[in-house]
Parts: sequence; C-alpha cells; structure tokens
Amino acid sequence: MNVSASAKRLILIVDDDQLLLDYLGEVLRHAGYDTLQASSSEQALQLIAQREPDLALLDIHMPGMNGLELAKRLHAQTSVPFMFLSGRGDADAGKQAASYGAVGFLVKPVDEKHLMPAFAAGLARADEIRQLRRTELNLNAALAAGRETSLAVGLLMCKFQTDRNTAFEVLRDHARSSRRKVNEVADQLLAAEETLNSLHAAFSNRLKK
Repeated sequence: MNVSASAKRLILIVDDDQLLLDYLGEVLRHAGYDTLQASSSEQALQLIAQREPDLALLDIHMPGMNGLELAKRLHAQTSVPFMFLSGRGDADAGKQAASYGAVGFLVKPVDEKHLMPAFAAGLARADEIRQLRRTELNLNAALAAGRETSLAVGLLMCKFQTDRNTAFEVLRDHARSSRRKVNEVADQLLAAEETLNSLHAAFSNRLKK
C-alpha cells in the first residue's frame, strides 16, 4: 500500500530497540512515508523542535523519559499526535494509551500486515483532531469578535442615544469606508473608550488635590 508523493506524511518513531527502530523505519519508507527515528525521548524532542511530524509512534517502556512521559510533553507543548507501542504482556497499556489521548496503539511483536492499517487509522484520527482544533479556534475567534462588536454597538447607543440597528449600521459603514473589518473598528473604539475613562479618572483625581 504505497502512499502517493502528494500525500506523503512524516512519521516519527521513538524506540530504544535499534533493530526494531530500523525495521519500522524501513517498512514505513517502503510504503511511501517519510520517517524520523529517535532512540530516546530526549532525541525525539530535539527532532520535533526542528520539524514537527504528522504522527509519532512512542514505545511506552524506554529508559530515562519513557513513552508516557514523552506523550505528556507532546500534549502540553506541541500539536503532534501520537500512537503507543508496547509489549503484548502489558494488559493496562491500551487503557493508558486512551487516557493519554493516543490516536492508536500497537503491540509487539509488530506484524507488518497490521502496521499500515494502524498508521492509516492513526493519521486519519489525527487529521480529525486537527480539524476540530481549527474549528474551535475559528469559533472562539468569531465569538470574541462578536462580543467586541456587541460591546461597541452598545457604547454607540449610549453615546448617541440611538437604537441598536442604527448603531450597528454606522459602525459597519465606517468599517467599510476604511476597508477594515467591523470587529477591528469595534476593538479600536473600545480601546479608545477605555483610554478616555482612564484619563477622566486621572483628571478627577488631580482636581481633588
């Protein structure tokens, strides 16, 4: 199952077993993926700092910083999705993987026929998560912009004793005439009002002295 050049994805493999590391890298490259290989969590973090992969495969049991600790770092400091790799006898590993937010789980010894479907599923899930994050960011930005506009409209209503529709239309027309977004003008208006209020308070304090 080869991956087309236009769809090439970068996979980071992290395992202290050099033979397994080389084997997984060879299999993935043969399937059309680009790969990065790290024999420790510390080396993995250095590689990620240079170039973030589309997906990371983390061996749970490694000396030093283990795969679970590395997963915590990735979750807190990066947007890199990850899968876990663990021995067959680790009964709790699957539950641990889910609780850490892994997008997949592989069991040693790795069977090549299960490897590609597992990575395909992991990448698909990672893409879904990225899309959800983008949607959330866009939604939060839209909500923030809406709040700014609403506050600015309320300010204009109070200042000029007008209704909501008129205040919004004036704000919108001013934004259009200056070729700016409504929320940008609203934000500027709110900032100016805050500055005026601060100056008013400063003058009041001075007059009291």
